[in-house]
Amino acid sequence: MLRYFIVSIVNGILFGILDGVINANPFARKLFEAYKPIAKTSVNAPAGIVIDLAYGLIMGLVFLILYKSLPGNTGLAKGIVFALIVWFFRVLMNVLSTCMMFNVPASTLLYLAVSGLIEMLIIGIVYGLFLRPICV
Repeated sequence: MLRYFIVSIVNGILFGILDGVINANPFARKLFEAYKPIAKTSVNAPAGIVIDLAYGLIMGLVFLILYKSLPGNTGLAKGIVFALIVWFFRVLMNVLSTCMMFNVPASTLLYLAVSGLIEMLIIGIVYGLFLRPICV
């Protein structure tokens, strides 16, 4: 149980760091100019931290629940598969919906899809390497 909390909190912190790196770098800021008319001008950092920590805890719990049914013989393989599943539902579906609803450049959508894949793989690998159900 302690391992779950530690790994999940670490992943929650990783979410915040990776989101910052992915969204605040100069390349991304240029790509995200397409959102300027509808984007907020400031970020609520405390709320963002709480949300990222909650994501880490919830995703860690989901990983543990799905662990036995995830394909792969190692935790690493299971973590990568989990990451791909989460990427599909969290990132790719959002990118495709954005593509259909908004006039956003393809380069921005591609950046979101690829950077989201990298982020989810990092998160999934951490879960896969360090988190196991008690009864495997």
